[in-house]
Amino acid sequence: MGKYVLVTGASRGIGRSTALLFGKMGYHVFLNCCRSVKEIEAVKAEIDFFGLGSCEVLMGDVGNPEDVRKMFKRIGQVCRQLDVLVNNAGISHIGLLSEMSDKEWESIIQTNLSSVFYCCRSAVPGMVSGKRGRIINVSSMWGISGASCEAAYSASKAGVCGLTRALAKELAPSNIQVNAVACGVIDTMMNAQLDAEEKKALMYDIPAGRFGTPDEIAKVIWDMANAPEYMTGQVIGVDGGYL
Repeated sequence: MGKYVLVTGASRGIGRSTALLFGKMGYHVFLNCCRSVKEIEAVKAEIDFFGLGSCEVLMGDVGNPEDVRKMFKRIGQVCRQLDVLVNNAGISHIGLLSEMSDKEWESIIQTNLSSVFYCCRSAVPGMVSGKRGRIINVSSMWGISGASCEAAYSASKAGVCGLTRALAKELAPSNIQVNAVACGVIDTMMNAQLDAEEKKALMYDIPAGRFGTPDEIAKVIWDMANAPEYMTGQVIGVDGGYL
């Protein structure tokens, strides 16, 4: 019997590395992204060519509950339940809180936090019925400590940490583990907007002396998906010693 995983935001960065790793380990990977058709098709092609598993693209905005319902309707046609849900989709916003528009705030909250709720809500019934499942949420160290000029992003990721801990308690009696990874500064497109001086300043504050890689976070997510069942409700920091 095969295993099934949904990775949101799988077209690049952490999501891409995670999807490729699960594909190589024999999973059927549901690949989600919202707009990056070319990039997500490239991930699919790589899994099809190199992976031991299989995959399917599910286009949709996970910050939109109707899109999530459509995605899970398709998932339900393929399998009884997901074995693993990786809530990775996320966006950032750098700027003063006082200058942030209503639309920018709503976009951050919907993409980074509401998406986790929508996907968990759709995945949980099947997991409860099967009495098994792993939910892994991608958060940030800024969700723990907060970051100047990233108030909305920090708030959304703090919400992910809180949701993780609460849902873990709710689902533990059904043998479903819910954990999160609080990422430090990872070398992804999200941080590509930083200029050379900003990157240098950030790197100076990281004891490891470098940014993390998407592959490193993917390995942590894989380990969480295969951790002992007693491990639940945890937010694991992977930040090069920053916090």
